[in-house]
Amino acid sequence: MIYNMEFETMPREALEAIQLRRLKTTLDRVNATVPFYRKKFKEAGISPAGVKSLKDLQRLPFTTKQDLRDNYPFGMFAVPMDNVVRIHASSGTTGQSTVVGYTARDIDTWAELMARSLAAGGATRGDMIHNAYGYGLFTGGLGVHYGAEKLGASVIPVSGGNTKRQIMLMKDFGPTILTSTPSYALHLAEAAEEMGISFTGLKFKYGIFGAEPWSENMRHEIERKLNLNAVDIYGLSEVIGPGVSIECHEVKNGLHIFEDHFIPEIINPETGDVLPYGETGELVFTSLTKEAFPVIRYRTRDISSLHPEPCMCGRTLVRMKKVSGRTDDMLIIRGVNVFPSQIESVLMEINEIEPHYQLVLDREGNLDTLTVQVEIGERLFSDEVKQLQDLEKRIAKNIKEYLGVSAMVKLVEPKAIARSEGKAVRVIDKRNI
Repeated sequence: MIYNMEFETMPREALEAIQLRRLKTTLDRVNATVPFYRKKFKEAGISPAGVKSLKDLQRLPFTTKQDLRDNYPFGMFAVPMDNVVRIHASSGTTGQSTVVGYTARDIDTWAELMARSLAAGGATRGDMIHNAYGYGLFTGGLGVHYGAEKLGASVIPVSGGNTKRQIMLMKDFGPTILTSTPSYALHLAEAAEEMGISFTGLKFKYGIFGAEPWSENMRHEIERKLNLNAVDIYGLSEVIGPGVSIECHEVKNGLHIFEDHFIPEIINPETGDVLPYGETGELVFTSLTKEAFPVIRYRTRDISSLHPEPCMCGRTLVRMKKVSGRTDDMLIIRGVNVFPSQIESVLMEINEIEPHYQLVLDREGNLDTLTVQVEIGERLFSDEVKQLQDLEKRIAKNIKEYLGVSAMVKLVEPKAIARSEGKAVRVIDKRNI
């Protein structure tokens, strides 16, 4: 289902006219109200009046997460605080948290975008949405909640945690859509199995998963274990929250970006040069309709590519490829660049192991080492030591052949790796301790 037929199927020429008009308005406003942007524009030798076309966007300076931290907490807000009705903040897992604000109109815009997203992901007015994203300062829970209500669906605001209770609610209430992080979805499947409850007996049709990179192999694992159609959703607090883009459940070949609200770019992360459609690089967003917290050319650090071809679902919006990793969580091990999601993809090809793993980085002398800790199932845990050693060698060999990096593989007993009710902790870097 297409929620907003006018904007989601708009011809490119008409869409770009709207983008340019909204971009000019946004630039005028941040120049007048946000000292940071006024200073950056002046240093770059460009004024909002100098932006005559969408190509002129490339002349504007980037905004980084460090810029947001330097203006903590409210220095990037473009409206007085008495116009701000909601404040969210990132978790701060990679440093000081970043704070974002919303006006009443921003909340309405966000709800509209999430209604579009849920509809693209398979939800309808008649569905019941089990929302296991965290509520609070994290944008996931409330973003989905407001979008579900805008769509007219029923929403169960269960949030994260209390996993066994969640399973019972699924059994008793019969929700048809699951929203959570992909790692928590697998944790739910594991908990249900322990309770003797099969997802094949539940009513889920679609799952809408995001907030962390996940591989195609993990998608297949989730679909198999939870007996549903798994769809990827993308967003980040600095841009609006979830609802920036989503896969359509019909095709699942790239995430549709709602370009009437955001202009996407792909840049070379080293040089900052804009890359053409189809090339892989760092994703950059400029918001077009945000009032309280607009961002200009925000560097997400997410690795993706853009594809303009219209989709079979009828949407004409540009699509971004599934995020493969981040420029700031890229592991450099003895000169080889590796993303955790690439290792995950290799691991998910091994039938004998469970989809729970951690990457431990350490240093021996002057050399970096990588240990891949991965769980095995109850059945294999009792196998002979030699069989387990052979499995470790096979996994290490696959990682070396596919990714070109040497790793020590350590099989651990079931449940040995801590479960997360939010974003999974995939990397432990002891080199910085």
